[in-house]
Amino acid sequence: QVQLVESGGGLVQAGGSLRLSCAASGRTSIIYGMGWFRQAPGKNREFVATISWNSGNTYYADSVKGRFTMSRDNAKNTVYLQMNSLKPEDTAVYYCAARRSGRRATLGDEYDYWGQGTQVTVSS
Repeated sequence: QVQLVESGGGLVQAGGSLRLSCAASGRTSIIYGMGWFRQAPGKNREFVATISWNSGNTYYADSVKGRFTMSRDNAKNTVYLQMNSLKPEDTAVYYCAARRSGRRATLGDEYDYWGQGTQVTVSS
């Protein structure tokens, strides 16, 4: 199995930046791609970004394009989400996820493993 451990969440003022990390362990060889999702209170879980592990190709939700950047470090089995120009509406619990399929995925059902989530709060 695969375990995902997140770090980097916290409280930041609007316009500020945070970098989230998610380290994968266990049978990491079965991971084809990873993604980031977020969920605010009273709202559905929302797709943020995804990356192909081998190629590094990325895809972003329109709401974060130009502000968020996803990357990966293959040697460390870790993915990152660099969040710049943060807005209060970015406030949510952020989850990293891993998938075994090779298809670019924007739905939570496409992912097989999930991290515990980390809180990001943006104050105005």
